[in-house]
Amino acid sequence: MSFLYNIAPNLEPLQGELLKCTKQTFQMLFISGTISFVLGLILGVLLIVTKKGGLLQNAVVYKFLDKAIDIIRSIPFIILMVLLIPISRAIVGTGSGVTGSYVALIGGTVPFFARQIEAVLADVDYGLIEASEAMGFGPREIIFSVYLKESIPGITRITMITFVSLIGITAIAGAIGAGGLGDFAIRYGHQMGYRDMIWVTVAIILLIITVFQGIGNIIIKKTTH
Repeated sequence: MSFLYNIAPNLEPLQGELLKCTKQTFQMLFISGTISFVLGLILGVLLIVTKKGGLLQNAVVYKFLDKAIDIIRSIPFIILMVLLIPISRAIVGTGSGVTGSYVALIGGTVPFFARQIEAVLADVDYGLIEASEAMGFGPREIIFSVYLKESIPGITRITMITFVSLIGITAIAGAIGAGGLGDFAIRYGHQMGYRDMIWVTVAIILLIITVFQGIGNIIIKKTTH
């Protein structure tokens, strides 16, 4: 540890706060990331099956989801976070802090991820879909056994991309009061002028991304055929 203290002299007195903020970042990533993954996957599937020629073609549902996703994606995250404060208060009881950031983080991640899921599922060989229908598979079986199963490598890739994006917006959320590493970097690295703390924060974020991408690459290798 003495080596780290030599290159980052402010780390020793601030390590307790750094650990607290790192934990907050992991909390935001895990909770909002898990919910965003599930919701984004569901919306992406709905987009692909309700579009024209889809398994459950429904123009009304598709157009509504398509337009809603485009509108939300066009709003800068920092503005979206402010707009969602009343909804956050209604759902989780607060519009600030780590807990108050969940709704905004989910709202900023789900539309992007859903659109990526739609693109990945659209690449599934339509011949497999037709063959499954000919074998008597219902829409539910085709979604799980063909669309999702065949798209695991692609879904993993876009999950990795979305995860990196989510880390970025957690930092933005931290800069406006949500806590986490973004808040730590702003308070100590920028406002108090401890430049070494900015580099420590960047190093931690890079480590998180590297570990997650390593896991993702293993999944891709195991599922690509």
